[in-house]
Amino acid sequence: MSTESEGLRQPGDPGEPDEALSSAAALSDAGDDQPPDEEPRRYPSTIGGAFYIAILVVATLAVAVVMAHEWRWGVRILAGCLGTAGLLRLVLPQRDAGMLAVRHRLIDVALLVGVGAALYWLAGSIPDQPG
Repeated sequence: MSTESEGLRQPGDPGEPDEALSSAAALSDAGDDQPPDEEPRRYPSTIGGAFYIAILVVATLAVAVVMAHEWRWGVRILAGCLGTAGLLRLVLPQRDAGMLAVRHRLIDVALLVGVGAALYWLAGSIPDQPG
C-alpha cells in the first residue's frame, strides 16, 4: 500500500511541493512588501517607553545602593524614581505614555506618587539601630 492510494501524503514526499514550506515562503515574502512611505518601527516606540526604561535603570541603581549598605539613600532614590514616574504619567498624553500607562491616569499617578512619598518618609523616619 502506498501513501498516494490512501490519500495520505508524508511531508517531504517527492513529486508534490510541501504545503508548509510554500505557506512559510508566502509569509516571508509578504513582509517584504512594506510601503515606501511607512517608517520602520522604533523601539521604544513612545517617549513614555524611553522614560520607563530610564526609570528602570535608575531604580536598578537604587537597589545597588541599598545592597552597598547605604539603604536610606537607595530607598530615597527609589522613591524619587516612583515620584518622577507619577509626574511623567500625569503630564504625558495617553498615546505617548507607553508602559507608564497601566490604569486610569489619576489612579496611576496616585499610586506612584503615594508609594514614592511613603518610601521617602519611611527612609527618614526609621531610627538608626545600634550596631
